[in-house]
Amino acid sequence: MIIYLFKKMLVVFRNPKDAATSYYHFYNKNPLLPTPSSWDDFFQKFMSGEVAWKSYFDHALAWDKHMDEENVMIITYEELKENLLDGVQRIADFYEFPLSDEIVKSIADKATFQAMSSKSLEIFGQFASVIFRKGEVGDWRTLFTEAQSKEMDAKFEACLAGTKLGAKLKYDKYCKF
Repeated sequence: MIIYLFKKMLVVFRNPKDAATSYYHFYNKNPLLPTPSSWDDFFQKFMSGEVAWKSYFDHALAWDKHMDEENVMIITYEELKENLLDGVQRIADFYEFPLSDEIVKSIADKATFQAMSSKSLEIFGQFASVIFRKGEVGDWRTLFTEAQSKEMDAKFEACLAGTKLGAKLKYDKYCKF
């Protein structure tokens, strides 16, 4: 079944370890969400899907079913960090926006984490610090214990290994100590 017939959906995924790390900091800074008692507590809730937006893995599996649909484009945060210019061009192509190389470069320049975070206070006001933090790939290493890393590895293996989205996430590249 094609979702949202005649509409195009762009979905951005982040590797699950950095997603959990970012989500933890978002929870801690967001006054609308309960503050976790500790990283360990949050990690267990994240792993069991007991967080505001539920299970990362269930969400990923739901989108994996749509990876081959022509009206769905799934891109990863890591892909965009590695080559934002290419990512912007691919998104423009997906939406059939005929953009010159100059326009693509201008968009990419304005879409870097640094450029967006420098404008965030102006755009989001006091909520800016909730939305923007580091924007780095691999920051999960600052929070995850070895045991937590192995638990996440096992969950990824059970849920996403062998799927198209699992391959796209390049777990072995971004999520190993």
